[in-house]
Amino acid sequence: MNDDTHESAPESHWDLGTLGIRAGTHRTVENEHSSAIFATSSFVFSSAREAAARFAGEEPGNIYSRFTNPTVQAFCDRLAAMEGGEACIGTASGMSAILATCMAMLKVGDHIVSSRGLFGSTVGLFNNYLGRFGVNTTFVPLNDLDAWEAAITARTRMLFLETPSNPLTEIADLAALAELAERRNLLLVVDNCFCTPALQRPLEFGAHIVVHSATKFLDGQGRCVGGAVVGDARRVGEDVFRFLRTAGPSMSPFNAWVFLKGLETLNLRMKAHSESALQIASWLAEHPAVKHVYYPGLPAHPQHELARKQQSHFGGIVSFDLKEGHESAWKLIDNTRLFSITANLGDTRSTITHPASTTHARLSAEQRAEAGVGGGLVRLAIGLEDTQDLLDDLKNGLTG
Repeated sequence: MNDDTHESAPESHWDLGTLGIRAGTHRTVENEHSSAIFATSSFVFSSAREAAARFAGEEPGNIYSRFTNPTVQAFCDRLAAMEGGEACIGTASGMSAILATCMAMLKVGDHIVSSRGLFGSTVGLFNNYLGRFGVNTTFVPLNDLDAWEAAITARTRMLFLETPSNPLTEIADLAALAELAERRNLLLVVDNCFCTPALQRPLEFGAHIVVHSATKFLDGQGRCVGGAVVGDARRVGEDVFRFLRTAGPSMSPFNAWVFLKGLETLNLRMKAHSESALQIASWLAEHPAVKHVYYPGLPAHPQHELARKQQSHFGGIVSFDLKEGHESAWKLIDNTRLFSITANLGDTRSTITHPASTTHARLSAEQRAEAGVGGGLVRLAIGLEDTQDLLDDLKNGLTG
């Protein structure tokens, strides 16, 4: 590293778009303009004394890329600045970010109260794995504050939610849940995957920890798998970091570099995703084959006003129920030509999926019914193609 660190610390007045480009910049002695990739497993020390001091935590510096790597740190610094957090930990995937948070914050006998509308793998993690080790979960409707409070017990330690939810785009009242968490001395953890800090910053509403699947919109082109945990210096910077250091669900330097570059365009991309998604949701709402559209940008969405309050835009995820159910959903998916049939989202390429048979397939029929994931439900993740081309593709798919 050289002494030219004028770009290392973000200015308090910088806009999110500027933070996405300039925050977390640490130039080496080569004075590169684009961030470097430190593709190394380990780092050398100038002396035995320096090695001992770093391992003891007495001096800062890199040790081993499982838990200290300059490229990963650059991504973490930038995302923390964008979310308004003090610390960020990069992980191998979005699910490992959730696992790392739970393993660092919970112990045997603890209890989670979680929103019902979650990504299917998160439900599986809570029920099938954390439950096996004595951490139990109660699922409640996202927008029923009384149900959240009623589910809290003397063992409850964490409130966990996604907003907007997957795949029905329900919106949680973050300020109300933060007040509840504060009053009951609980940890509020928010999965901000669908919005990213470009559209929503949960920490500003009182959340304690934000988790991300960097695989999605943070990357923006479907290139790599990764995750992140953002929060304060103690919980995330120390507790989650210690779990990462010991257990090793680490982000690779190459993936971190890809995500770092993705953050540079995040602000622009999320606005474009949102604008196109709103047009498509409005068109679907008028289509005779569609029973219901789930998109917080529509005035008919039950939390539309709340979304306007918490988010700068409404996001790129649009879900809808077809009147004729499962068969019509699969027919639409097979008839589209521009939409990619994949369960991933947050790409420049628009994607289409049938949640009941893919992302939520491992849930029981009862769990899917409780989450509102029926056979006729289709989820779109709107990319950056021309909006009219996407509308034409959906029109052909619905009539073909």
